Amino acid sequence: MDYKKSKAPINTVTRDIMDLCNETNNIYESVAIIAKRANQISVEIKQDLNKKLQEFASYNDTLEEVFENREQIEISRYYEKLPKPTLLATQEFIDDSIYWRDPSKEGQQID
Repeated sequence: MDYKKSKAPINTVTRDIMDLCNETNNIYESVAIIAKRANQISVEIKQDLNKKLQEFASYNDTLEEVFENREQIEISRYYEKLPKPTLLATQEFIDDSIYWRDPSKEGQQID
C-alpha cells in the first residue's frame, strides 16, 4: 500500500472522541482497534524499508559507496516524511477501511 497517498495528516490532529466511538459505542474498543492496526502498519513499513535498504548491503568497500549512500539517504527521507502509523490507522478507522470483529459478540442473537 502506498501510504504517501493516504488522506492521513502528517501532523497530529485533535479529534472528537465521540466520532471515534460511533461504530463501536466504546472509545476503548475503538482505540484498541486503531492501536492494533497501527502496529500492523508499522511492521509493514519497517519490512518495506528493510527490503529496500537490503539492496544496498555491501560487504566490501567500493568507489560507488558514496553514490549508494545518497540513495539510502533519499529512501530514508521518504520514509521519514510518511504519516506516522497511528495517524494512518486512525484515518483508516474513520474511513471505515479497517475490518474488525468482536469474537465475544459473535453468535449472540440480537432481539
